[in-house]
Amino acid sequence: MRALQIVIPLLLLSACAGEAEQPAPPPLAVETVTIEGEPIPNVIELPGRVTAIRKAEVRARVTGILEDKLLDEGSYVREGQPLFRIDPRELRASLAQQQASLQRAQATAANARGVVERYRPLVEENAISRQEFDAAVAASRAADADVAQIRAQVESASLQLGYTTVRAPISGRAGRAQVTEGALVSATEATLLTTIEQIDQVYVVFSNSAQDVLSIRRSLADGSLVLADDGSVPVTLTLPDGTEYPIAGTIDFFDQSVNEATGTVELRARVANPEGILLPGQFVRVRVEAGSYVDGIAVPQVAVTMTENGGSVFVIDKDGVAQLRQIKLGAMFDGKWIVESGLKVGDRVITNNIQKLRGGMPVTVAGAPPSPAPAADAASPAPAQAN
Repeated sequence: MRALQIVIPLLLLSACAGEAEQPAPPPLAVETVTIEGEPIPNVIELPGRVTAIRKAEVRARVTGILEDKLLDEGSYVREGQPLFRIDPRELRASLAQQQASLQRAQATAANARGVVERYRPLVEENAISRQEFDAAVAASRAADADVAQIRAQVESASLQLGYTTVRAPISGRAGRAQVTEGALVSATEATLLTTIEQIDQVYVVFSNSAQDVLSIRRSLADGSLVLADDGSVPVTLTLPDGTEYPIAGTIDFFDQSVNEATGTVELRARVANPEGILLPGQFVRVRVEAGSYVDGIAVPQVAVTMTENGGSVFVIDKDGVAQLRQIKLGAMFDGKWIVESGLKVGDRVITNNIQKLRGGMPVTVAGAPPSPAPAADAASPAPAQAN
């Protein structure tokens, strides 16, 4: 029994010593990419709203009863196409009255000119006084002035009569009629009849922060950001259902003032809309390619882990240890995240086994050449050959 009491503790001590001497797990094999500066598009994504490139409000220009609605609501109308007809009878009578007054004035003017022609030889022969002749000339001129005045009134009455047929001022898509037959429309109140919007091309209006605009201007000034050769800034749109609109547009307006309430600068893009997919008032996602950075930084999407604070990646330090690094992400292009800050050229970013990694874990790069083994001592004696 005494021998067993001595042997058992010795066995336990031997087992514990064996556990303490277990080798550490090998470094995790990972794949990496080395960060290099490359041309990176400066992509900005902002919410935008579609507006018609031209919009006309069709309003009444004469007062009267709406007699007929010729408009097919929601249809495409051509410039000059009749849309409404206002009762023309009162204005037609007014025009006839003005025309009669014009004929009377023309007759008076013709008679006055005849008197002047008859007086002209008489005044040369001193048969009448110069005063009578001058009075006749003045009466003729006054009669001509009356003719001109009434002729203008006739033209005005003719215009008023023409306004009883309300025509489309521009070509485009007509909206809903705001009045119905029998309604009294007023020129004084400029009664709204309908609206027409031209949407074969549309504007997309959006705003960017004044700080971002200032940063872009500085980057352009120092040469780190360059625009296209023609200076254009293309935009692409994402529709509300998440699909990308197939036709790209370009920015055609840049406001030169900052909105005091929001601290933003308004921009506008012009986009072709031949199929009428984009509708005024529609909200879209605008992707602006405002040039490209000469030495930008981007990482593969698979290397980035999204967190509440943004993005993070694992980088390998000089000791071969994985370290977690927080980065600020921009937009994505070609399967890569644009990195605005947090990485520099030369950093080695891990691209696989992300779920297995922890900060401070030793790693080895898969496919890297092994470290050279120490050279054998040339002075050491060669092993003895077996007989």
